[in-house]
Amino acid sequence: MANKVRPKMDRSNRAKQFMPFDALTGFREALREKERILVEQRELSEEMKERLDEALRGIGKGSMVTVEYFEAGEYVQVTGLVSAIDFCGRTLTVVNQSISFEVILNLTEAG
Repeated sequence: MANKVRPKMDRSNRAKQFMPFDALTGFREALREKERILVEQRELSEEMKERLDEALRGIGKGSMVTVEYFEAGEYVQVTGLVSAIDFCGRTLTVVNQSISFEVILNLTEAG
């Protein structure tokens, strides 16, 4: 029997043989998306709107805030520094996230 000598495989190609294989690419993300519970945006009472307006007037650029707002069928909470407030355009920017006043549910000054 003849012993054929194969050329040595380089390290990067050898390592690829042992990399994890995910046969269900995207499946886990699809499950997470399916598990999300979508809700409708809540209507604020007049009292809540007044408190929110007061809170918006009480903060300024550089304030640390926590904002709860409605986005894509769910309520999201973000905490960070206010980088801009546009009362004409009715938007609040926290870090790099621009949030319309109309979707804000709650705003508190953090720290």
